[in-house]
Amino acid sequence: MKILIEGAYYPILTLQKIFDDPKFYIQNGLEGKIISVGYYHSFEKNELIYMLPKVFMIDDINSIFGKTKEELLKLNTLKNIKHDLQFNWIRQSSLYFYNSLLEYRKRIMDSQIVNKSEKFELNTNLGNQEYSYLDLLLSFVNYYKKNKNHILYKHIEYNSNQAKKPKWDKTIRKSLPILNANNSPIYVSIRNKKKIKNTEEELFIYFFSILNYFNQEHKLNLKIDKSFSVIKGKSFKSLQANGLSKLRKIKYRYFNDSLKRMYSLCEIYFTQTDKSSLKRKREDFISVNNYNLVFEDMIDKLFSDELNNTEIDNVSLQDLKKNDDGKIIDHIYNYQSLIDTSNIFYIGDSKYYKSNKEAGNLSKYKQFTYAKNVIQFNIDLLNEDKGKPYRKGIRYRDELTEGYNITPNFFIYGYIENKENFDEHLIEKKKELPVKSYHYKERLFDRDTLFVHQYKINFLFVLKAYTNFNTVKTQKFRTQVKEDFRKHFIDFFNNTKNCEFEFYKCKVKTVEHYKSIITDNFKALNGKCYLNIENELILAKHLEDEINISIMKEFEQLTELI
Repeated sequence: MKILIEGAYYPILTLQKIFDDPKFYIQNGLEGKIISVGYYHSFEKNELIYMLPKVFMIDDINSIFGKTKEELLKLNTLKNIKHDLQFNWIRQSSLYFYNSLLEYRKRIMDSQIVNKSEKFELNTNLGNQEYSYLDLLLSFVNYYKKNKNHILYKHIEYNSNQAKKPKWDKTIRKSLPILNANNSPIYVSIRNKKKIKNTEEELFIYFFSILNYFNQEHKLNLKIDKSFSVIKGKSFKSLQANGLSKLRKIKYRYFNDSLKRMYSLCEIYFTQTDKSSLKRKREDFISVNNYNLVFEDMIDKLFSDELNNTEIDNVSLQDLKKNDDGKIIDHIYNYQSLIDTSNIFYIGDSKYYKSNKEAGNLSKYKQFTYAKNVIQFNIDLLNEDKGKPYRKGIRYRDELTEGYNITPNFFIYGYIENKENFDEHLIEKKKELPVKSYHYKERLFDRDTLFVHQYKINFLFVLKAYTNFNTVKTQKFRTQVKEDFRKHFIDFFNNTKNCEFEFYKCKVKTVEHYKSIITDNFKALNGKCYLNIENELILAKHLEDEINISIMKEFEQLTELI
């Protein structure tokens, strides 16, 4: 196994030896830059290659595995790493990564995740029903782990049937018994004069020879019972070359479902190695040139609610997720607003960078534009029919004050801190204070006033959750994260020094009184007041805003938002 890193440079001669095709890198002088993320296997060179995302790198040289990019390229030659527990962890990460590519391919085919106008390319030479080399390897291992007791029983049963007129003296001298629970010896290999070839035993030999080959080549640390006969070395290479014809001679002798499955696995393997097979391939691969889309989909599967098909002018929120620049609004869900019990959309964007980087100004401006599009969509929906919001409980604008509810936004970055932790999301704020955008800094309830919190999430957790989480686990995660994200915004606005606002509510709680205050002081209160769903008139006063004392006498300060 070799590991390459997206965006890293390697000697061009090295890359030419690894790949049969230059589509996975671009040449720059005597070096080549990896431009793909994915999996590659050459049958002729018998090498598994992973092109991992750049998030696995700490800097330009060192990886989160504790190895440099050059050492990752030479994993098989590092003697110490072959017996290091960390090597098992590298393999585990690689398998989760591979499964994420398969899941992404499945989700693309099953839905309209990817906009056809996007510059997207998922490269693979595998059909929907085809096994890659890695699929086959995993299938052999999984089959063995699930069926090893049954296989051993069949093996013992066969040998027991051969125990007619046994030569016990020779059997005891030449064979090692298995001790049962009562410490009684069971001989699985009986010495006698009977020489009958058994077809089940022949299939076992083929299966365990292939499994043993996988075990030795990829350091799987499987414990294979020594009573099974195994073909090794040059004899196995010969079997690879003509095993398909040998296997098919015993094809119609199996009625047991488990043995049929064993036969199928061997047949798929020999189809790829037998020189006479028309289906034989030189290589198999699955890769993507813009992994940011895969990362976005992984986060989206964790965070986003399912959107309904409500439309305005033939445009739905699902359409708004796909913008003209090909960029997707990655994550959108509705949850309790910050100033009352109504709901509001929380709008997020994934950021696929190295761990020490964050979004630039262009990304921030785009996020604000996307948020405004969602706000306008909901306003247009209410303008068309005031009794039919997008979803019950969602409230964006108050007609009395013409104020807009606060729309929470967030960025989320992938990072790896603990290379062995696949089970905790470890979400935390990347910066304590959110990014602000406004036209008038004193108008909190203006549609142009927006705030973006920035978070980072354990990339390994996302990688595992993408393929392993069921609906219950995903929903549990969403519930917790929604509560946390809202609390972070609430904590921000309850800190006057950080948010630079103080919050008040009107003392007299009648609509007539509210109308009088707003009508008489509309210019002074424009964008500063909002009538919430609890029928409370809220005033957000900026610390630098000098609102007339006569107006302020109508309000009392709130101790905190809840």
